[in-house]
Amino acid sequence: MQGRLPVENAGSGPLCLFIEPFGDRPLEQWRALGYGRRETVVCFYCWRGIDAPVGTKVPLLARGRIGGLVRPHFAHPAGTAPPGGHSSETVWHINAKHRLARWAATLPGVTEVRLEQWTEQRDRRADVHVVLDDGARLALEAQRELITDELWQARHRDYAAAGVRDVWFMRPDTRVPHVLFAEGIPAWTLYHREGAAEARLGEPHARGPQWWTKDLRLFGLHHPPCASDPVVRERFPLADLSLDADGVTFPPAMTERLAEQAARVRRDADQARRDHEQAERWRREAATRQARRRWEPTPLPPVRPVPRPATGTPVCEDCHRPLAEPLVRYGRHILC
Repeated sequence: MQGRLPVENAGSGPLCLFIEPFGDRPLEQWRALGYGRRETVVCFYCWRGIDAPVGTKVPLLARGRIGGLVRPHFAHPAGTAPPGGHSSETVWHINAKHRLARWAATLPGVTEVRLEQWTEQRDRRADVHVVLDDGARLALEAQRELITDELWQARHRDYAAAGVRDVWFMRPDTRVPHVLFAEGIPAWTLYHREGAAEARLGEPHARGPQWWTKDLRLFGLHHPPCASDPVVRERFPLADLSLDADGVTFPPAMTERLAEQAARVRRDADQARRDHEQAERWRREAATRQARRRWEPTPLPPVRPVPRPATGTPVCEDCHRPLAEPLVRYGRHILC
């Protein structure tokens, strides 16, 4: 996909604004349109006011040689580039916006794609505004640097109030604010030169006590991840991704893979629930049997009958057993 955008320029014919290296045309054709000749091939960034006043026309040089170490490319003539060149972050942002716009325009179900579109209240301007055939509206945001939680929340809520679903594409090597994941919003990393996007999925959560009563989605790979989840990265060609009212959709193979994991988690949860319910039934039955048992005293040992002495034999006044002759005078045994 080329980065050439024709722009009508009264009096000098159409301009070709370049934001990426050119493609398969012979180098001489581009040289004829560049610096020192027709000068209709100009720098896109300068024209758009990036590091230069808006509308700055800088004809470019077409450089390269057959078999050279550097592929053919366009460059500013000496002394016409901004000091240090164009900002890499700004260059990434403008390239990313146009890459997203071109991608969205190729998708089925997309009826309108606009760059730099304001919301109805003019409080937010989407990098790429997309309208689907079911009326859903999306804001594709190319985020080139880390954004604070407060700033992101303000933008997210303004989009929500306008009925627009915001979809976030981060620059590579840029940290993703975990506030997105806390709000249940996915974050994608855009590799615009490769025409690819990378998703972050949360790793399965640990299965604690009664885990089957919680959100089962969290016990498999889940998208978006929860805040502070360890993540798994999956990269896809943009051509394999699509858009719906909820944002970016996975390719069928990835959707099927996640569905299989979710079904396996549901089966495990059903089995764990059945095992728990069976254990609870056994516990209740054991408690019921224990409660029904009545206390029964331990029987006392049999009482041995006391032998009765013959009539006229002196006996102890207490135990009524016979008394020895020396004890007769006392009428009882010593220990009685």
